[in-house]
Amino acid sequence: MEQPQQQDQAEPIKLFGTAGSPLGYMIRDFLYRSDIPFEWIELKTDDQARTLAGVSGLNDSRLPVCVFPDGTRLECPNVRQITEKLGWFRDPSRSEYDLAIYGAGPAGLSAAVYGASEGLATVLVERWAVGGQAGTSSRIENYLGFPQGIAGAELAERAREQACRFGAEILLGREGVRGEFTPGKGVGYLADGTKIIARSTICATGIEYTRLNLPNEDRFLGAGVYYGAGASEALLCQGNEDVFIVGGGNSAGQAALHFSRVARSVTMVVRGASLKKTLSQYLVDRIRSSPKIRVLLQSEVTALEGDTVLRAITITNRQTGEQRKYATRWLFICIGGAPNTIWAREVGIVRDEAGYLVTGPDLLQGNCPPDNWPVDRPPYYLETNMPGVFAAGDVRHNSIKRCASAVGEGAMAVAFIHRYLDGG
Repeated sequence: MEQPQQQDQAEPIKLFGTAGSPLGYMIRDFLYRSDIPFEWIELKTDDQARTLAGVSGLNDSRLPVCVFPDGTRLECPNVRQITEKLGWFRDPSRSEYDLAIYGAGPAGLSAAVYGASEGLATVLVERWAVGGQAGTSSRIENYLGFPQGIAGAELAERAREQACRFGAEILLGREGVRGEFTPGKGVGYLADGTKIIARSTICATGIEYTRLNLPNEDRFLGAGVYYGAGASEALLCQGNEDVFIVGGGNSAGQAALHFSRVARSVTMVVRGASLKKTLSQYLVDRIRSSPKIRVLLQSEVTALEGDTVLRAITITNRQTGEQRKYATRWLFICIGGAPNTIWAREVGIVRDEAGYLVTGPDLLQGNCPPDNWPVDRPPYYLETNMPGVFAAGDVRHNSIKRCASAVGEGAMAVAFIHRYLDGG
């Protein structure tokens, strides 16, 4: 089956909407992470809404409006409709695959490239956009072979194209909700009723960002509060904007540097007492040398305020209890998360206390396979307690949370799958 290829567009997609629109942010985030050129046109008056977007005013329910280079107009579209318009929404072409991969982050994309290139009938299922959390990063600078760094969305797009060229099928806008696994066959049930049957499976579903669990958090989601590095929003922060980033890891550090190029100021809010424990040294050095970046250690955001959009946050010093209020419309949360593994609990796949999938040697108890292990060999290194079901990337217990290691695990999982399929 012919795979969707990135469209060559002479013009960007035009997206008309209002500030603080959660749906507008969702679409911007999807287009950015999919490496699709777009232009965000913020409507500030009813007259602009009428003349530019062709709607009655700023409160028109048809906003946001998405206009494609061929003139197609989608009013208040969801991401599924945009995916269909791009020609990316497909149904499975086979009744059964050799390999089904769930999650199109670095680990899943790597597995798709290696699986398809080595002759396995491969399908990759992704509920949102390719790239996973890495796709939201403005720049990945410590990935081998890119001395100048590369945007996460660009790296993901190159991997997607590579996988498709080798014959992998990519099903976007699909979310797995349930699985059934027996020796030699796994069945994944998707939210829209689609059924994926495969001889082997890789779970590479990554993690969901941890929330702050504050009052008004849901209300401001996409309207001042954002999860992830938020690279799609950088251009909107130009000028006299003060940006706040919660987190002290590499994604937070890269986001701080990225926003510092356009915003008036960037403040990192870090729970720990030092950046060195969680941040690569090259990022620590750059953050310290930037006059625009301030780091508040041993601090946390404790309150959110606003009207239709976020207007202010309260930051509390965890040592002294001192509280200060800061005006801002931009709060980006990069504080890790919880793995997407609820489905695994329902089918009896072993998880650790935090929900990560336990694999390989970590399953052994006194050098013995786990209970009910049905085959006469120990689990392969990335294999779960269900033969033929593997895990790769951030979703796996004791994984290294780096893009390069996720790519390596995706490739390694495919190597073990060949052994499994060969009866080893």
